Amino acid sequence: MADTAGPLLSVRGVTVRFGGIVALDGVSFDVSRGQVCGLIGPNGAGKTTLFNCMSRLYNYQAGDIQFEGKSITETPTHQIAQLGMGRTFQNLAMFRTLPVRDNVMIGAHSRSSAGFVANALRLPSVNAEERRLRDRADQIMDYLELTPFADRPAGDLPFGTQKRVEMGRALAADPKLLMLDEPAAGLNHLELEDLGRLIVDIRKRMGITVLLVEHHMSLVMSVSDHIVALNFGKKIAEGTPAEIQSHPDVIEAYLGAPAAEPDHPRASEPAHV
Repeated sequence: MADTAGPLLSVRGVTVRFGGIVALDGVSFDVSRGQVCGLIGPNGAGKTTLFNCMSRLYNYQAGDIQFEGKSITETPTHQIAQLGMGRTFQNLAMFRTLPVRDNVMIGAHSRSSAGFVANALRLPSVNAEERRLRDRADQIMDYLELTPFADRPAGDLPFGTQKRVEMGRALAADPKLLMLDEPAAGLNHLELEDLGRLIVDIRKRMGITVLLVEHHMSLVMSVSDHIVALNFGKKIAEGTPAEIQSHPDVIEAYLGAPAAEPDHPRASEPAHV
């Protein structure tokens, strides 16, 4: 039975090595239900590696990742969506020649209850399920203002619209946790503002917990309740946006020099603490 009292997601001492390179070094943190949690750090900090561990695209050599109190270590990649975890990708992952509606419906199919035999025989239950999934896709497209593009190939659309298509595919799976991997990359200023409002609305209206990997600090600080900072594969800080903005190790990680606060007892600590 799912643990409804504890955190939705728990990362416990996760370590990942690629040959002699340590990509993640004993990383631990929790994501509470109904929270927008930002995951930040310079390039190479290990953020996407951690996302890929959560999606079971990568294996970890030590530690554990728990979702609703249960370990996902032995969960196959194709069953992650069924647990209630959805994600977008840093590089767009969609079927470019398929219409937008079909791309969104693919996300809904990941939570479909119809089995292989029922689909193959086109049983009445499958037809009803297909109508339900189509209705769900239409609702998501309306929510994301994608309805005018429903029958257009996704690859023909502007980059910002393609980003919304990928968001729609993830939302169509009715996730409990939505993992967004650099959703602001390549967006202009207006699109960035719209994205911030959308993330907050997804949490508020749909009750979906969000884990956000992002380089745009203004976006992270404006939408996050809690932030975890990584550098060189280690967690260097976590806390509220205000706490993270003033944390000396975070400042050092981004600016490459210790924070100039001689009276602060942590200002001279190394960035990997």
